[in-house]
Amino acid sequence: MKQNKLHIKYKLLFLSILFCTLCSCKKEVMRVDKEALIAQKVDSLLALMTLEEKIGQMSQIRHFDTLALQNITTKFIGSVIHTQGPNPGKTAGRWQAKFAKLQKKALATRLGIPLLFAVDAVHGQNSYEGATIFPHNIGLGATANEKLVEEIAAITAIEAQATGFNWVFAPCVAISYNEKWGRVYEAFSESTTLTEKLTRAAIKGHQGELSARNTVLATAKHFVGDGATDYGREGGETSLSNSEIKERLLGPYKAAVQENVGAIMASFNTMSGKPMHAHKALITDTLKEGMNFDGIVVSDWKGYARFGENDIINAGVDVVMAVDGNLDDFQEGVKLGVENDSVKMSRIDDAVKRVLRQKFRLDLFNSPFSDTTLVRKIGSIRHRNKAKQAVRESLVLLKNKNKVLPIHPKTKKIVVVGEHANNAGLQSGGWTINWQGTSENYKGATTILEGIKQKAQGEVVYDQDGSGSQHHEDADVAIIVVGETPYAEFFGDIGHESNTRKLTLTKAHQNYIDRYTKKGIETIVVLISGRPLVVTPQINKATAFVAAWLPGSEGHGIAEVLFGEYNFKGKLPHSWPKLVKDFSGKYGPNFWDNSIKPLFPFGYGLEY
Repeated sequence: MKQNKLHIKYKLLFLSILFCTLCSCKKEVMRVDKEALIAQKVDSLLALMTLEEKIGQMSQIRHFDTLALQNITTKFIGSVIHTQGPNPGKTAGRWQAKFAKLQKKALATRLGIPLLFAVDAVHGQNSYEGATIFPHNIGLGATANEKLVEEIAAITAIEAQATGFNWVFAPCVAISYNEKWGRVYEAFSESTTLTEKLTRAAIKGHQGELSARNTVLATAKHFVGDGATDYGREGGETSLSNSEIKERLLGPYKAAVQENVGAIMASFNTMSGKPMHAHKALITDTLKEGMNFDGIVVSDWKGYARFGENDIINAGVDVVMAVDGNLDDFQEGVKLGVENDSVKMSRIDDAVKRVLRQKFRLDLFNSPFSDTTLVRKIGSIRHRNKAKQAVRESLVLLKNKNKVLPIHPKTKKIVVVGEHANNAGLQSGGWTINWQGTSENYKGATTILEGIKQKAQGEVVYDQDGSGSQHHEDADVAIIVVGETPYAEFFGDIGHESNTRKLTLTKAHQNYIDRYTKKGIETIVVLISGRPLVVTPQINKATAFVAAWLPGSEGHGIAEVLFGEYNFKGKLPHSWPKLVKDFSGKYGPNFWDNSIKPLFPFGYGLEY
């Protein structure tokens, strides 16, 4: 009897496996058939195109350019970018309407090729006030939760589509070698393995079923070596050896290509003095041919102006970002290059095929406009709850002396200190509403102070400037929130001529901590930063110390963990530096260098 049951069990298991295999095979056949059909459509359309129409597909302009409508019609523009500048409107509906107007212009051209609409949605649809703003990637790296990252990317895709976009310039998959770099927070981790895992998750979330109305084309960036420049300089020289580049930097791009990422953005750094934008050996030979990448290689901001349009196109760049202002010069330069044979027509055709291929994959020829019903999902409770979960899981507990955490809800008096505690802009970092971020509260966000007041049952007082002038010696606990002010790109580089940023806290924020620790009050420091900072003296003085990264719009998530509703889960995605002098060389303490001992190693993180 047992044998019969066992036989039936295995027979059912076999049939189940067979069924799944057949379904899988059927899906693969359908995918191959779909790709073959797309290839036919691309070839047919390409055969009808003039050289001017082809160059137009390689041109990307800003939507607020004075001649945008005219240029879409006469210059056959292929894609439009939204960046710092005038917004399309005050509501998501207005954003969609603006892009629909541009799309109609494209559809009215001779061949009716639809536009791609792109935006830097690096931690949510961060350019639209009222959208859900997630922790920056460094915080997601601390969660190491690939399912969560995939869900966040899917939500970002929905809110991007709801505001009119079908292409996002995310995720950043850099491997950071030096905390002086101003874009450390845009990347997941110094660990290649962790970055690969979260890269796959982000692309799955963004792209899903690419032809659906709630997904977007993803972009892995910046290829390659952006985070590994000498001394952490944005756009500087990456002097790693070929073997180090292969071992440490290329892995996330291989993972991205395996997940069929739609686009990859070229980087501003150089290798052996050669700009990456013009690096044919890496862009064409390694990425396109070696990895079989069939998507779009897009330049970074006005890359043609820095490195020469024909040089970057010959290297393998397919779409050139932000050519408005010099559109005529750019297009005439490329056309002249083809006519004098310095740019091969085969290179132009390859670029245009890649653009058209993604437009067919997105099903833009059948559904060129955004789904208006998605607008109601922007900043929804479900989306914000997912962002709050990300905040909770990203927090890394570095110290917890006397088990001061979790805070008991009935604690009689809590003093909350510092301007970062009550400012959504400061807690969110760069790429929030504005390119360089904002120093104000913005629509839909909740602050850390608001969360603390909601959870505490006793008295909560706020000392914004950390002066302690109201003599809060009777406080049971001081929660001191300190950190960096928002920045993006080279404005965040430590040592850049544009700023006076340091790897340490400002003197004012050091004083906040000094004043309250000298009072003998149990002191919990919450650090808001886009990178690990050298805060060894402050960690030593504080009773507890929490790395909160740049949590985004849901400040309540921090309070939920401080008050014990959830335990700490986050683990350091970067080695934590001990001394400023550890950055005297090209790199700081990191996963790859055992010569400099960090204060805390990669993967460190306490629980209650």
